[in-house]
Amino acid sequence: MTFVIREVDPGLVARLTAGLRVHPVTARCLVGRGHVDTAGAKAWLDPRLGGLRKPEGLAGFAEAIARIAGAITRGERIGVFGDYDVDGVTTCALLTQFLRAAGAAVEPRVARRDGGYGFTTEVAAELCDAGCGLIVTGDCGTSDLPAIAVARARGIDVVVIDHHTVPDASVAHPAIALVNPLREDSTFPFRGLASVGLAFYVVAAVRTRLTEEGYFRERGGRDVPDVRELLDLVALGTIADLVPLTAENRILVTAGLRQLATRPRPGIAALAATAGIDPSRPLDEKSVSWKLAPRLNAPGRLGSAAPSLELLLADDTSALACATAVEEANTARRAAQDVVYEGALAELETIGADEPAVVIARRGWLPGVVGIVAAKLVERTGRPAFVIAIDDDGVGRGSARTAGGIDLYRALAGCAPLLERFGGHAAAAGLTVREAQVAELRAALGIEVTRLAAGSGPVAAPVADAEVGLAELDERLVTELVGLGPFGQANAAPRLVARGVRVRASRRVGDGSHLKLDVVDARTGVSRGAIGFGFGDRDPGIGAIVDLAFTPTVSEWNGSRRVELELTALEPVG
Repeated sequence: MTFVIREVDPGLVARLTAGLRVHPVTARCLVGRGHVDTAGAKAWLDPRLGGLRKPEGLAGFAEAIARIAGAITRGERIGVFGDYDVDGVTTCALLTQFLRAAGAAVEPRVARRDGGYGFTTEVAAELCDAGCGLIVTGDCGTSDLPAIAVARARGIDVVVIDHHTVPDASVAHPAIALVNPLREDSTFPFRGLASVGLAFYVVAAVRTRLTEEGYFRERGGRDVPDVRELLDLVALGTIADLVPLTAENRILVTAGLRQLATRPRPGIAALAATAGIDPSRPLDEKSVSWKLAPRLNAPGRLGSAAPSLELLLADDTSALACATAVEEANTARRAAQDVVYEGALAELETIGADEPAVVIARRGWLPGVVGIVAAKLVERTGRPAFVIAIDDDGVGRGSARTAGGIDLYRALAGCAPLLERFGGHAAAAGLTVREAQVAELRAALGIEVTRLAAGSGPVAAPVADAEVGLAELDERLVTELVGLGPFGQANAAPRLVARGVRVRASRRVGDGSHLKLDVVDARTGVSRGAIGFGFGDRDPGIGAIVDLAFTPTVSEWNGSRRVELELTALEPVG
């Protein structure tokens, strides 16, 4: 099989196995992830809020705290603006909920897809006209200098809470505070916080400052806001934004998932119900990634993200109506996505297999779904994909997804003269381009991707954590492996390999695109069920001998539990 088993020090594995009293496979996974001593591994397995590092060295942080706290104590109206994806909407909801609980008058806004991404001059003027004395942006603002200039020209300060790439560190930023861990002068040791995680740090510090200044006491003993009640929003935005689930993010997401599992806010409980999530099972990172996040993203993909913001802030009386509106938007999003994907596949036929990047553009597509389609094209082609929707005025708005470790922001920066605007991360980015420039952009991106690929070296074969026999895969081991989560970027779920097992039964399930197997280990006679999502056309047939790569899970059906293998690779032997 093409999977390589990760090499680890057997002495370290034995030490963790004994010190933690865990299965050797669990210990191998821990060592492979860099947790080589018992104390450090215990801390990883039990992430706690007390393990969060203080925001010392986070550039712009002190200025942001002083300005926001001052606005609250002076009774200023505060405008809060978030971008239209889940990170932006959860950031806006978190700031709004905290500020209102602290007694501030808040004007919350989230972006509209047809208004373009980021903080725009139109929104800046709108919030100024609404009487705001301060504007706080979330998940945008780093590159939105014209909009901030509009506010500053009218005497309104802007605080930016963002985690997008800083385009030019030599240019003084017009915001009164730019809280962004990617600033060159930021020395906070973790640079991977999502905007909603940064916002959590900000409101926690504002709460502390207001408490120390006696603000809550002077207001007649007003309840001090409990920022822990905001952690569910942090988990939603962090998981959805595909930032690394390590360090502070791991701690915040673990705490947020715990809150989602036990005390989901009314809107999220209603959305989970409309999404068909089993109410007896706690919401986990898979529920967020595959069920909740796509729905929360849907309104912003079609137009305004306001329905998602309303859902997150809904009470018991409005939650169901808000969830229904979001679900309807998700249905419309799926239909639009299918149209764009089918068109993209037709365009793909015209692109040579040796082209380093897939660059596809067409009129009439919905801009809000091109990012999803780009991700699907990456899966299909293994190449970076840029999908652009062109409007009737000849303006193309596109999204890009990476492959092979190509830094998309750097690739777009190399094509900047051809672009109206661009921004984002190494793995996902957005761009605006004129239709007349698309052909030249396609050629330029090919050159940039080739150059960046040459500097990154060959792509290594996929790595698995351990080779196991089916008899080892009991519920205790699976429970231990689940404890290594939450899983996501930079903390992949354990991947195991079983070799030479025989297929005892097979069938297609769902819409026929998925594969159910029953496999048996001839050496021990132990059998296990397996599910391969998207493996429907890869049935090896009954009696085939196969090697499997998989993540073990525990499935529940009619009250019974059994270990099941979630396949990531299947390869016939011989």
